[in-house]
Amino acid sequence: MGGDHGPGVTVPAALNFLREHPEAGVVLVGAAEVIEAELKVGNSDLSSRLRIQPASEVVEMHDPPAAALKNKKDSSMRVAINLVKRGEAQACVSAGNTGALMAISRFVLKMVPGVERPAIITLLPTLKGHTYMLDMGANVDCSAENLLQFAVMGSILVSSVEQIEKPRVGLLNVGEEEIKGNEVVKRAAELLKSSGLNFVGNVEGDDIFKGTAEVVVCDGFVGNVALKTSEGLAHMLATFLREEYGRNLITRIAGLISLPVINAFKHRVDPRRYNGASLLGLKGIVIKSHGSADAYSFQCALERALEEARSGMLNELGMRMQIMNPQPAGEV
Repeated sequence: MGGDHGPGVTVPAALNFLREHPEAGVVLVGAAEVIEAELKVGNSDLSSRLRIQPASEVVEMHDPPAAALKNKKDSSMRVAINLVKRGEAQACVSAGNTGALMAISRFVLKMVPGVERPAIITLLPTLKGHTYMLDMGANVDCSAENLLQFAVMGSILVSSVEQIEKPRVGLLNVGEEEIKGNEVVKRAAELLKSSGLNFVGNVEGDDIFKGTAEVVVCDGFVGNVALKTSEGLAHMLATFLREEYGRNLITRIAGLISLPVINAFKHRVDPRRYNGASLLGLKGIVIKSHGSADAYSFQCALERALEEARSGMLNELGMRMQIMNPQPAGEV
């Protein structure tokens, strides 16, 4: 029910997702009558793999996370996460209030033992394919130990989903040299060197899109600024292209001739393809879709959830954190 468009986007996206993935099923959570109306519009013939789970409340985009957690216990967001908790769904996908999604997910699903804080990880395009970057906004202030845990979680996710045995891990910094950065980043680099991960050292902002590492680690403040900056740059470049091709008759003709190249470029950098950020560190899979997502974009978030559910990433993460943080003798 969340996001800028609600069921008008999420229901068609779910139907398209089911058509392309005959092995999957979807539970649509929210106001039953609204969802049913959208299903009629979509002429759904997928009833055997789709069901509606009613929820009487909706977390609004302006709701404070604490209020959503305390006062809206039958919200579509809370009900969906409870389905994951009970094992009735393998993942939850939401385009709603990010803070509320994080707060409710952490309260209901709890953290993987040994993980101090959840982190938001997202996919970004690079010259070599794509890279995963975390944290993208869940934790503004982080310790060196937090950054190490983010690196471990990101490495396990990439290894499980992408089938890369030892993904390269880079620590986002203001320079490649070991002497660069604040004390937290310097300490994190020391921890990463002895972590057993495939740590390639410090990486700079331009390395993100070069594909220098499969996993790029930073705190949530830096990560969110970097993400929004890249989104703004992509929008500016697209606007410039449209303006230049529409400048006069000659440029419009040139645009028609080069249309296949333009379309290929747009597809390659289309941010909708990379929609769907994972809330890592929880004892369940939760995917946050962009609030302004269209049906294609939301479908990509659903596919991200399917990939993680198939990967067995949660089991591997739990085992790795247990190795890193063994329980004291006699503790249950």
